[in-house]
Amino acid sequence: MGDPRKHRKKYTTPSHPWQRARIEEEKEIQKEFSLPRKTEIWKMVSLGRSFAAQTKKLISQNDPQSLKERELLLAKLKKLGLLKTGSRIEEALSISTKDVLNRRLQTLVCKKGLARSPAQARQFITHGHITVAGKAVTSPAHIVPVEEEGFIGFSLRSSFADPNHPERFVPESSPVLEMKNPTKESAKETVKVADKKEVKVEHKETKEEAKSENKEKAKSTEKKESKPRQKKAEKSE
Repeated sequence: MGDPRKHRKKYTTPSHPWQRARIEEEKEIQKEFSLPRKTEIWKMVSLGRSFAAQTKKLISQNDPQSLKERELLLAKLKKLGLLKTGSRIEEALSISTKDVLNRRLQTLVCKKGLARSPAQARQFITHGHITVAGKAVTSPAHIVPVEEEGFIGFSLRSSFADPNHPERFVPESSPVLEMKNPTKESAKETVKVADKKEVKVEHKETKEEAKSENKEKAKSTEKKESKPRQKKAEKSE
């Protein structure tokens, strides 16, 4: 068993550090699931590989113990939602990294509409706002069983348990965000925008009036200057 206090790696790093196809794929996965580090991807890859290695080992054996272990592995994969009911053990070889990532608590919180984005879902989980089957879970990488998927929600002690909390996610298709039923804040914003427009118009009008006044003053000064010139010309004649 070894010393239980010693932490051991739960993943294996890639065999080659510079593989263009792998790096681009990891970037897309990291962006899609909002993962801060690539080690979280490697953990899910290692988990999928361990399931595939167990499957290959059990398929090649036909003794009673291997048949029993095969049934247990198949039941575990169905329980975690990685295989559907009625699937065969051979289908465990086709489990992809995205299939494992879709069973993480962070992804399910976002899919259930409890958060606006995967990044916000991660923040809720790490800060202790999310519970699974009544138990607080602070690990975004927690693989949620199918039985507990329907019991994901906010903790009763959390301020986000209030449905009227301003940070609670509201879908775009809901009538609350439609212009037919605007909120007080939106009405205030429209008033502010309208006021700004009116102010701009007033400034434009004052500028035009000032220009016209300056033109009139210039014309009057030109007339005053032209009169003495005409008188001098008449005297000289």
